[in-house]
Amino acid sequence: MRLDHVSYVASHDQISDVVQRIGSQIGTAFVDGGIHPRFGTRNFTAPLLNGQYIEVVCPLDHPATEQTPFGKAVTRKANEGGGWLTWVFSTEDIAPIEERFGRKAVEGHRRRPDGRELNWKQIGVIELLDSAESPFFIEWLTDQHPSNDGNASASIHELRILTTLAATESWIRKEILEIIPDIKIVWEELSDVNNSNGIDSISFLTPSGLVIIN
Repeated sequence: MRLDHVSYVASHDQISDVVQRIGSQIGTAFVDGGIHPRFGTRNFTAPLLNGQYIEVVCPLDHPATEQTPFGKAVTRKANEGGGWLTWVFSTEDIAPIEERFGRKAVEGHRRRPDGRELNWKQIGVIELLDSAESPFFIEWLTDQHPSNDGNASASIHELRILTTLAATESWIRKEILEIIPDIKIVWEELSDVNNSNGIDSISFLTPSGLVIIN
C-alpha cells in the first residue's frame, strides 16, 4: 500500500482558476482528467514525483452528485468554499481493506478527453463524510496511472491535518502512516469550533523551493 494522490475541491465555476493557481505554485501543468459519470464529478490531475499526483475535482449538475458518497463529499466541500478534501492510498489487493470496513468496494471509472478509460475500486468514502481527516483507499484496475500524465517536478513534503483525538488513535494512524515514512504528517488537535477537521495544508518540495498550499 502507498500514498497515491491528494484531492483538492473547487466549484465548477472556479476549477479553471484553481488549476492554474496550483499548477503555477508547484511548477507543473495539469491535464484534463475527464468526468466521473458514476459520481457526478470531473477532475484535472497533475503528476508528482514518487508515483503520486494531485487531483482538483469539482461537482457537476448531475443526479449522481447527490446520490453517491464521493459526489456528496465533493459538493459539500465546494459549498464550503473548496480546499483539500482527502488523501488516498492505493493497494494491489483491496480485499483486506474491505474486511476492515465490512463491505465491498465500489467501482469507479472516468474517460479522459483522449478516449482513454481509467478503472478502479474504492472504499472508505462513506467514512470521509463523517471524518474528513480519514483517507480512502483504491485499487487500480488499469495500468494507466495519472502520475504518468505530464512531467512531474514536485513532491509531497508534509501534510498538516486538523484532527480529533479519536481519529489520531485509530488504525489509520497506527498502521497506515508507517508506510509513508518519507512524508511528514503533522496532527493538530482541533480546538476552534469554527474550523472543520481534515487536511489543513500540504507542503510541496518544488524546483523553486518549499510551497505550502492551504
